[in-house]
Amino acid sequence: MKIAVIALGKIGLPLAVQFADKGHEVVGVDVNADLVAQVNQGVEPFPGEAHLQEKLSALVPAGKLRATTDYGDAVPGADAVVLVVPLFVDDEARPDFGWMDAATEELARHLTPGTLVSYETTLPVGTTRNRWKPMLEKGSGLTEGVDFHLVFSPERVLTGRVFADLRKYPKLVGGLSPEGAAKAVAFYEAVLDFDERPDLPRGNGVWDLGSAEASELAKLAETTYRDVNIGLANQFARFAATAGVDIYQVIEASNSQPYSHIHQPGIAVGGHCIPVYPRLYLWNDPDATVVRAARETNAGMPDYTIGLLEGAHGPLDGARVAVLGAAYRGGVKETAFSGVFATVAALTARGATALVHDPLYSDDELRKLGFEPYHPGEEVDAAVVQADHAEYREFGPDQLPGVRTFIDGRRVSSADRWPGVAYRVIGKA
Repeated sequence: MKIAVIALGKIGLPLAVQFADKGHEVVGVDVNADLVAQVNQGVEPFPGEAHLQEKLSALVPAGKLRATTDYGDAVPGADAVVLVVPLFVDDEARPDFGWMDAATEELARHLTPGTLVSYETTLPVGTTRNRWKPMLEKGSGLTEGVDFHLVFSPERVLTGRVFADLRKYPKLVGGLSPEGAAKAVAFYEAVLDFDERPDLPRGNGVWDLGSAEASELAKLAETTYRDVNIGLANQFARFAATAGVDIYQVIEASNSQPYSHIHQPGIAVGGHCIPVYPRLYLWNDPDATVVRAARETNAGMPDYTIGLLEGAHGPLDGARVAVLGAAYRGGVKETAFSGVFATVAALTARGATALVHDPLYSDDELRKLGFEPYHPGEEVDAAVVQADHAEYREFGPDQLPGVRTFIDGRRVSSADRWPGVAYRVIGKA
């Protein structure tokens, strides 16, 4: 097949590589000319994605994968077009479709009959049918369901392990017609491989959910569930600390039977998915009080954590505090919706000098994010773990000379590593 992948970001590029690795002719489209040039040189444009560089090194020279900024080069005659263009959401749960609209309009100008169009960007329910279908029909002069087919198939992968996740989880599809859905099932079966999953009711593979709306809601539901669950865990943790109870022991005990699946509390919920998709759900369902309350709870955890620091340390005015981790999660060089921003803001509001360390970021990169870098070995009064980088498991007073208070926002350490230091973890008195 000839396949076009629109937007070569941290999900789109691995997808394009996966399709090419299955023997198909793939052209990736991106507005970033520098990124396109890197891909065409066989160089990964962002670090940290397992196996991406080795696959690029094989596929690009072999002519199976190339990139372009020109839709007219990639889209005409394609058997399938997959879009993974970012969708942004503001604090009021309003989606900003600007980039996706622009990509869809450009795609429509070059769309030719016989193409399957699949959107993988997470969307509010109804967007595929009510926004993309008329936009594609108007711009192309073609009729969906007759000249081309449109489906929604959400990405369900995490950066850093995209290729493994593509094999691990069922690929969900939902079409606007049975024929379109059937074409989508055939397409994804031809470009993906699946691990054996005897635990699944249908087995692993491509699952047709019956409609684009069901597929859209499935992605919102699975990610919103996680946000709500984490919000509940955070509320349990805040109460447990006041009751003199170890919340981690309670969670372990609760989860020892099969009906409880309580997640872990922590300083922040970050990334492109969990903080964002509940807002898309709220855009569809603004009366979802449970979802809204969980989002508010999780958004408030950085300030709560700095409150723990203040309670253990005393007034923070003038204190030098190291925030350990700019990334939203350990091992991933990404700050999308990272808790570092709210953590630094909470420290600054209390008069502290916030310094940020992250093993994945240079001093210049941290400064571009608006942070003053911290270097292990420099004097500091207190420290807060914001990201669970593996390096922080080995930290002790030698790395943070002068530290009097250590707030473990991700439970990566333990009190015995911090003799003479006030060690606190969320969810323990």
